[in-house]
Amino acid sequence: MKRRAFISLLGGAAAAWPLAARAQQHAASVIGFLHSASPAQWQQLLGAFRDGLNAVEYSKEQNVAIEFRWAEGRYERLPALAADLVGRRVAVIAAAGGVPSALAAKAATSTIPIVFLTGEDPVRHGLVASLNRPEGNITGVTFFNSELGPKRLGLLHEIVPHATRVGFLMNPTNPEGESQPVAMQEAAATVGVNLQVFNASTASEIDTAFATLSEQRTDALIIAGDPFFSTRRAQFVVLAARYTIPAIFTSREYVEAGGLMSYGTSRSDAYRQLGTYTGRIVRGEKPSDLPIVQATKFELLINLNTAKALGLTAPPTLLARADEVIE
Repeated sequence: MKRRAFISLLGGAAAAWPLAARAQQHAASVIGFLHSASPAQWQQLLGAFRDGLNAVEYSKEQNVAIEFRWAEGRYERLPALAADLVGRRVAVIAAAGGVPSALAAKAATSTIPIVFLTGEDPVRHGLVASLNRPEGNITGVTFFNSELGPKRLGLLHEIVPHATRVGFLMNPTNPEGESQPVAMQEAAATVGVNLQVFNASTASEIDTAFATLSEQRTDALIIAGDPFFSTRRAQFVVLAARYTIPAIFTSREYVEAGGLMSYGTSRSDAYRQLGTYTGRIVRGEKPSDLPIVQATKFELLINLNTAKALGLTAPPTLLARADEVIE
């Protein structure tokens, strides 16, 4: 299949994805895959999800396919998409794309198993009662990405030590961001900088936010973790370069696209773990028997080409801690 046709297939309302060549068609199990963003820039992570599924040994009689549902950054669409998967009686729902997807799936069914992937504390958001004993029909993977905001501020301050006014850009429609401003303000006070919070939930609002950042002479910027933001990473990189604003992001994809730096958990590793848990449930294990996986693989990336363009010099101590340096 040609690449364009493959991407088109993934972007549709539903797509079947056979996983095991040894499987028999008459015994198909269908996985529902619910995501709050769009498929255009998630191909590598979907590959990691499939790797996790394929790492689980299936019986010879069983074939697994995936029904995809993408909210295209419109979180209000998630309840209807989750209900549609429930109506199709999928064997399990893999709810990726953060808390909004997981909450929509949980509200839609109390019987179909759910495996979520979120960057927030699932206990605080009411997804599970305990990390070790999730109970009920839901379990998942968490990488506590939003809680790394203060760490990102510290790393950004190392490469922009003169910064006194730092912006924090978040998506107000994402419930994952509710607690972040408070934590960021506390971290800013510790570092000794003035933190300004900016909101954006559409492409045009991202443009407006950067224009305002420039007008207010903001010295540096922290981009919050958000599935919609991830689909707009090219826009973020272009705007940061246009307004010469040093910015730190949540994942390596931004830096590979030309962003200055990123710090966060490995999303590929998290999606692989999501696939593994999903496969184990398809195989017959119960969500209540699978404790919440806490991702532990962290990555710091620095783009020296971008640093040079911004007139910045990364200190040797920072470079020594980087997992990857792009030159």
